[in-house]
Formats: sequence, structure tokens, C-alpha cells
Amino acid sequence: MSYPRRRFIQTGGALAGATLAGCISVNDGNSDDDTSGDGSGDGDSSGGTAQLWHSRPKGPKKNLEENVGTFGSETEFAIQLSEISELEKKLENAIPAGKGPHMFQWAHDWIGEYQPSGFLSDQKSDLSVDLESTYTDAAAKAVQFNGEVLGLPWAAETVSLLYNKELVDEPPETVADMQSIMDEHHDPGNGKYGLSFPIDPYFISGYVQAFGGFYYDEQNDELGLTNEKTLQGFRFVRDELMKYIPKDHAYDPQAAVFNEGNAPFAINGPWFLGTVRDSDLDVGVAPLPKPEGGEPKPYTTVKMWYFSKKMNDGGKSAEAARKFAEWHTTNTDVLSALADQHGFIPVHQDLAGSDELSAATKAYSQTVQMGEPIPTHKHMASVWDPLKNAFTKVAKGNQDAKPAFQQAEKTIKQNWD
Repeated sequence: MSYPRRRFIQTGGALAGATLAGCISVNDGNSDDDTSGDGSGDGDSSGGTAQLWHSRPKGPKKNLEENVGTFGSETEFAIQLSEISELEKKLENAIPAGKGPHMFQWAHDWIGEYQPSGFLSDQKSDLSVDLESTYTDAAAKAVQFNGEVLGLPWAAETVSLLYNKELVDEPPETVADMQSIMDEHHDPGNGKYGLSFPIDPYFISGYVQAFGGFYYDEQNDELGLTNEKTLQGFRFVRDELMKYIPKDHAYDPQAAVFNEGNAPFAINGPWFLGTVRDSDLDVGVAPLPKPEGGEPKPYTTVKMWYFSKKMNDGGKSAEAARKFAEWHTTNTDVLSALADQHGFIPVHQDLAGSDELSAATKAYSQTVQMGEPIPTHKHMASVWDPLKNAFTKVAKGNQDAKPAFQQAEKTIKQNWD
């Protein structure tokens, strides 16, 4: 369905059943009983029980379990929390069958496919939080579709510039300055490189769209891959940045070269910070450097609690889900802890860009403000793979940019039909 650009970011896995203090039940979501999200969810709580699904990795998962426990101890509501492997697949099996959770957590770009499919619930009339005055403009818009409010946002993510402080004194503000530093360190024969940069449509979007180009305009339902300004961006990535990276463009080998101290720079997301810190690297984060004649415009995603179709049943369980979503997305202590510990970029207006954020999170927040959310229109899902295939040909020198992306657009439009 969606292009799996965050397969290395969002990781799931079975979790053995456990019970925490407070009104919380945690399980792996793989059983066939009510704890898998198939029951009514009202349970024994006087305030109702909501079932929530997620696929957070280990560290953020622990935070979520603690958050749910705190919420349960402070309110009359109960939350049944399930960690789900293969979240997308299981949602698409459970929801049409009238099963699954009241809410699930993922990035906003599933809205365009899930809302027309009837997987989601509009809770606009039942929410007590005002989106426009609480969240950043981009986050508030990201959780809405066709006038419906289909969830609440709690964080954003994008890629930005990481630099090894042992190799770089001050982060560069321009690509030209960045290239001067990369030239000093780039020595492939000895396993040294100027840059760590996974070549993926999501990662390269900031520079592809830096000169006024675009992948897809959802307002006009228009592709922009063959737009001259977009082609300029593709060529910029190929000619000005890729010459500094390892030959294997996949995520893991690109990440490894920076993580092992063999590159001064990496372009990666906040999820990468924990990995490099575990390697005892002294790392800084800065906004993406500017290319001459352009401004980086990376794609961003908004992490949200989706309101599932099950919310249409109403009652105490739906109320419990709404109350948790409102609490989790507006509790600045919770959001600050997620930012400090895991680099989640706040979208609450009181925190976004705040001086109270860590230097790394603040830098990511600045880059988020430079970018734009991934389009939610269902047509966007068909863009990723042909785009990636075309750029692979261009990057390897097998085809010039214009004919490669003309073919990509043709393939995408055929898939739309």
C-alpha cells in the first residue's frame, strides 16, 4: 500500500503479555481473544476501555506504556495497549471485519487511502481540543481530510544534517561549505566518505524539491517529476551529493559509515540519534544546508493517533480513546520527555521550536518548518516505487533524468487508472 520508506524507522515485534500498574493491559495483539483488540473494550472500567495498537520500537514503546499507566491512574478510563507486528496488514484485515482497535498510531500519510476505504472515524464534533490553537498549522492540517478530523497529532519527523563534532567544528549553512569539508574527509580507498545519505525518495526530497520542483501536487492532482525544476533537483542530488557517499545506497550501509566514525556528515532522521549515541559519537544536528539558488524543502510526516472505524460505535470506549488522544497530544510534560529521550519533534504550539528543546530536537524542528507534509491523497501511494526506480537508473548513469521520469510518470498514471 504505502511505500515502506520508514521500514527501518517504525519497527514492530511480538511482546509477551504483561500487566503494568494502573489501568493498562499490554499484549502482543496476536491472539484471538478480546485482548487482541477484537472485544467491545468496555471491560470493567466505569469510564470505559479503549483498545490501542502501535508498533513502536523498544525505547519509545516503554514511554508509551508509562504514559498509558499514568493516564489510567489519573482518570476513570482504561487503556488496553497492544504492540502489533505487521501493523498495516493486520489493520487492513481487522477493520473491515469489524474488529481491531479504537485507535492506532502511525504517520499521517495513510489517511488518503484509509478514509475512502471506510477505515477511519470522524470525531470532529466530539473533541474538546481545538486543533488550530493547539497544534502547528501543518500538524493540524495533516490529521484532517475532506473536512473530517480523523486523529490527533503528537510529533513530526523529517531528515536533517547530523555532523560528527570530532570532525566538524561548526555545521555548514550552505552546501558549498559542506562540500569543502566533505572534500577533506572523502577517501573511499581507505573506507572514509564525505557523507552518509540513504538514497530513497523520502530522504532526497529536501534537495529534489529545493529549486521549486515537486513530486506530486495533491491540490491539482498533478505529477511534477518531469518539471524542469524537479529535474534540476534530481540532478543536484546525483551530481553534488552522491559523489561523496558509499556505493551501496541502501539505508544500513549508509548509516554504518557515519555510525563508525568514517564520515563527517549524515542526512538522517531523529530515529538515528539513539544509534549514534550508543556508539559514543559526539554528534550535532543542524538544518539542511542551502544549495545555491534554492531552499531545502524536505517531506515531513506527522505522527498521529488515528481514530479507527470502531470509534463509530460511540459509548464509553470511544470516549476513553478520545480522552487519551487529547491527553497524550496536549500534555507538554509527556511531549517534552519524548523529544528529549527519543528526538520526537513536538507539534504542540507551546513546544514547537521552543528554546527549552534540546539543541538536536530544535534543529530537527527547524527543518520540519522548512518542509511540507507528505501528500495524503491516495494517488501519492502510487508515486513512490516508480520514482525510486527511475532515480536508480539516473543515479547509475543508465538513463538521463528526463526520459527516466517521463516513463515513471507514465507508469504512475497507468496505476492511477
